[in-house]
This record gives sequence, structure tokens and C-alpha cells, in this order.
Amino acid sequence: MTTLTRKLQNSFISMIDWFYSPFSRFLSEETFRYGVTGGANTMLDIFLYFVFYNFIIDKQIVDLGFIAISPHIAAFLFVFPITFSTGFLLAKYITFTQSEIRGRVQLFRYSISVAGSILLNYVLLKFFVEVAGLWATLSKILTTFVVVIYSFIIQKYFTFKTGKKVFSGSRDY
Repeated sequence: MTTLTRKLQNSFISMIDWFYSPFSRFLSEETFRYGVTGGANTMLDIFLYFVFYNFIIDKQIVDLGFIAISPHIAAFLFVFPITFSTGFLLAKYITFTQSEIRGRVQLFRYSISVAGSILLNYVLLKFFVEVAGLWATLSKILTTFVVVIYSFIIQKYFTFKTGKKVFSGSRDY
């Protein structure tokens, strides 16, 4: 990692940790960082989804010739590569910095965890929009709450695990 990158990383971590004190009794530092970085990435995701759905796709079906994609799913598919990249970088360099797993393994595991997120996003968006009849942006927000809980658990204990025991009294069998 270059000196500039390390300085930028340390600046972001210091800025986030400055706000940590009031929450220290309730959350671990890692969980707080995940909340901040995940929240920032989630807000980016929702903002981009809104822009793509309402202005770029213009709430129209996207016809690729061989398949037609509903506008709420198309917006998700267009936004996904952007927030996948920012999410991985924030998790690796800001949130889960104690993980000793190699970067390419983390990226592979992150891809697996995101595959679960995609499945949840797809199923829940289809349900909320097409079955429940909710607005697409509201459906995206509701879906995001479920996906955030799933993502934190899978990233902490699989993608970026540290090797530390979760329960101090647990036995290895």
C-alpha cells in the first residue's frame, strides 16, 4: 500500500473513530465502523438507485432484445457494480482491518457473500414491488434493511474473519 493510500485510510479511520466515543458502551469499534461505512455505501446505493430508476431508465422496461428487464430490477443491476466496489474497499480498508486473510481471498469471499445479497435483493424487490405493490424506492429501502443484517454477519464471520474466537468459553470440537 502506498504512503498516500495509508494516510487516506488512517484519515478516514480517525474521522470515524472520533465519533465512536458515545457509542463505545454499546458497540465494538469494528461494528461502529461497519455501521458508518456500510451506512455511507447504502446511502450511495439508494441515491444511485433513485437516479437510475427515475432519470436514466425513466421507469421504463429495459429491452435488451433477448430479454426485457423491469425498471426496478434494471436499476439494481446498473448500480450494483459501483456499490460492490465501494463496499469491498470500505470493508477491507476501513472496517475489517484486523483480518489477516489475503486480499484476493477476501474478494472471492466477498463475491460469495454479495451473491447472497443479490439473491435477497432480487427476491425482496420482486415481492415488495410486484406482490405487495409498494413503490420501487421504498421497496429498495426495506430490502436494504434485511440485506444489511445478512451482510454484516457474513462479512464479520466469513469474508473478513480474524480467527478470534467469538465466544471465549466455547470449545473446539
